[in-house]
Amino acid sequence: MPIQATSKIWMNGELVEWEQAQVHVLTHTLHYGSGVLEGIRAYETSNGPAVFRLTDHIVRMHNSAKIIGMELPYSVEELVAATKATVAATGLASCYVRPIAYYGYGEMGLNTLPCSVDVAIACWPWGAYLGDDAVEKGVRMKVSSWTRHDHNTMPPAAKTTANYVNSSLAKVEALNAGYDEAVMLAPNGLVAECTGENIFVVRQGKLITPPLSAGALEGITQHSVMTIAADLEFEAVVDNLARSDLYIAEEMFVCGTAAEVSSVNSVDDRPLPCPGPKTRAIAETYSRAVRAEEPRYKEWCELVS
Repeated sequence: MPIQATSKIWMNGELVEWEQAQVHVLTHTLHYGSGVLEGIRAYETSNGPAVFRLTDHIVRMHNSAKIIGMELPYSVEELVAATKATVAATGLASCYVRPIAYYGYGEMGLNTLPCSVDVAIACWPWGAYLGDDAVEKGVRMKVSSWTRHDHNTMPPAAKTTANYVNSSLAKVEALNAGYDEAVMLAPNGLVAECTGENIFVVRQGKLITPPLSAGALEGITQHSVMTIAADLEFEAVVDNLARSDLYIAEEMFVCGTAAEVSSVNSVDDRPLPCPGPKTRAIAETYSRAVRAEEPRYKEWCELVS
């Protein structure tokens, strides 16, 4: 879906016109991929737009920067305030939010130490990544031929711009083969995650999601789902999954900020029950939680004003 332009983008401390939010062609990160980013959503609530788990996302962005040795020039509190200001400036009731930190123009070469660090925050309208009907219809998955990064190659615990080349290769491969999304395996053959979502499988009535050691990103939506599952009295654990576990799952769903909660109807053409009862219950609760309609999760919704 093409990006729909909004009025303002925050860049290095000020709101600028959308068309003026530009970088030089010799910007360091454009050439070498060293940058960190986040994907966040703001939702319409009865008290105006609220950004879902905003502070947690910005903390993760700072942690990603630490992992790759990038020093962000703005604190968590400053970036939280900047995000709220950007959402407010657009006038949107709900939107997708993309903060990014990157090495700027002025130095070239693999050494990032002399480079400036620039930060931008943009937001625009964007529906559910895997389709607005993904809960009911489900998505078709295939196991990718592309392997998820090893921890000592490209740290999967960091949400970096360069890491998404790996995800993009897997995503396009799946789409070209007629599927909606790809499952990525770790170098040891265990399930890691999808190209942009964490995986949950139900086996013997128990929800299982792969660990960080398998190459899964520490998902904020994943954490929200684990909390919701516990409150619904569903047993949910972090444990390793083999490829075969996906084929014989009682139900399966994926989750992420962009995808929200989306059920899976098949993996490698093995059909799965879709949507399963646990998937449906979690998806419905999550949908209410992000809109501040579930009192126990209201602290997750950070009002813009």
